[in-house]
Amino acid sequence: MHHLPDLAQFKKLLDKFDTFLFDCDGVLWRGNELIPGSKEFVDKIRKAGKDVIFVTNNASNSRNQYKQKFDQLGFKVDVDEIFSSAYASAVYLKYNLKFPSDKKVFVVGMSGLEEELDSEGIKRIGGTDPAYNKLAPHVNFKEIKQNLDKDVGAVIAGFDIMLNYTKLSYAHSYLTSPEHDVKFIFTNDDSTFPQACGVFPGSGAMSSPLAVSSKRTPIVVGKPNAPMLECILKKKQLKPERTLMIGDRLNTDIAFGQHGNVKTMLVLSGVCKKEDIIGEGIYPDYIAHSLGHIH
Repeated sequence: MHHLPDLAQFKKLLDKFDTFLFDCDGVLWRGNELIPGSKEFVDKIRKAGKDVIFVTNNASNSRNQYKQKFDQLGFKVDVDEIFSSAYASAVYLKYNLKFPSDKKVFVVGMSGLEEELDSEGIKRIGGTDPAYNKLAPHVNFKEIKQNLDKDVGAVIAGFDIMLNYTKLSYAHSYLTSPEHDVKFIFTNDDSTFPQACGVFPGSGAMSSPLAVSSKRTPIVVGKPNAPMLECILKKKQLKPERTLMIGDRLNTDIAFGQHGNVKTMLVLSGVCKKEDIIGEGIYPDYIAHSLGHIH
């Protein structure tokens, strides 16, 4: 495990890798606040002629919505350089699972996930539809059972700031209905996500009630699981041995790279701290306080 900053190590880094994969939350920014030095580090990597790809488990935004955030924070990024778990989930459902064009997805998630499903021509219900986001003191369970759409063939669950019992009840009913052959997908299973003022419940914490209630094991697309990395490697035709994954989480970002035989760097500007390495038993190839410290 190499410790950065170290000028000699940084030069070796540039010589050794052609492509740099960056997690976003906790690496480039926290919430809507830029982490000092992160933009300059990315700029230096680009000037060295290296390819840059941004890989995020956050499924609340589409790639186009993420592009707007990059623009606001001063990064020059193309949409095809962004891979989110929302986009990867839509691609995985359509191409890997061969999802029928006449079927629909019930969405537990936000507009970013809906936009990526739309981009792949996948029909959907649920999500941000007001009909599934009513907060009421009572739930009409009989009405839920009567209103199930026979064309729903999958439930995709991601980060949902409007999560409510009615929406969970619909998703649970589809997953447990003997009349529906329904695929079950998590965009990611992150327990938390970092903000500038602290760490808060993540997509995994919000989606796990469905796995518990349905007694079904979902396909998890996002980091550290294989589907997302396979999507990136194939679409970008990357060489794993010439690729470096940079992230702030051991059990997602670092494990993600290791599962794909990609070298890894842990930055301590997000969720994990140095002492977590021994506790979790996941050892990155490189470690740095932040991208700014390396720069």
